[in-house]
Amino acid sequence: MHHEGPLPAPTSPAALVEDALRLLHGPGSRHGRAILGLAGPPAAGKSTLAAHLITEITRREGPETVAYLPLDGFHLSNAQLDRLGLRARKGSPESFDAWGYAALLQRAAADRFCDVYVPDFDRTLDEPVAARHVIRPHTRLVITEGNYLASDDAPWQAARRHLHELWYLDTADAVRDARLLDRHRTGGQTPQDARHRIDSNDHPNGEYVKAGAPLCTRIVQLPDLHPTPVGRTVS
Repeated sequence: MHHEGPLPAPTSPAALVEDALRLLHGPGSRHGRAILGLAGPPAAGKSTLAAHLITEITRREGPETVAYLPLDGFHLSNAQLDRLGLRARKGSPESFDAWGYAALLQRAAADRFCDVYVPDFDRTLDEPVAARHVIRPHTRLVITEGNYLASDDAPWQAARRHLHELWYLDTADAVRDARLLDRHRTGGQTPQDARHRIDSNDHPNGEYVKAGAPLCTRIVQLPDLHPTPVGRTVS
């Protein structure tokens, strides 16, 4: 991924679709696979934007042209989080199989002959699930999204080498806070427990993520979108 700092954000979701299509049809696209990354703090709208892009690109280019690779599929299981004493820090950088994510991203970039199966996270189960998504040999664009794609720590730098572009979603803290509160309440937490989780975990994770914004190729301020989800809710 090559860049010279953040560029001005497109003014509409339609413009973002056009830019994703530019990657899909860019140099070498007939013989290669482009990978677009979406980074941002918790509840910035990364999976919502990914779903919007995938829906529109599929409509215009056909099924399986674009595929989804979410970092959330590499959440450690609750059993592993309990073993490591990280259950209360679920969603923090250390609560992911980051090296596994980097390895699958490398395979997505290089393997054009086999189906590449991709895990996701199920919010109802509160656990990762295997092979919810698939990257087919003829897939020409992969959209990957997650909190820590712009982190300057290992192994995130290695993962970024496979990205053609990395967009940072800049969403107001108050908007993200309301989304997180609704997310945790919908998941069964009391208002007090939800507030504690946001203040003790989601907020510090978000502040860590913000430091990586200068490493992204574009800063995006996204209006509310309500597309067909790619298996889960806003992240």
